[in-house]
Amino acid sequence: MVGYPLDRLYEEVAFLTYYLHWDYTAVLNLEHAERDRWCSEVSRINQKLSGGEEQKNFFEA
Repeated sequence: MVGYPLDRLYEEVAFLTYYLHWDYTAVLNLEHAERDRWCSEVSRINQKLSGGEEQKNFFEA
């Protein structure tokens, strides 16, 4: 069984707890796909607000 990269998990949890002020446990309990989707959505909002829509989303592959 291949596990989820620990560095990526830390990035996602840090990102969502920082921007959304969600509890660490709540973020960690999200399924990977849902946590990834939230990271992408928040990143897209930040890009629009900063006028950097042409820049790559941090959470897109």
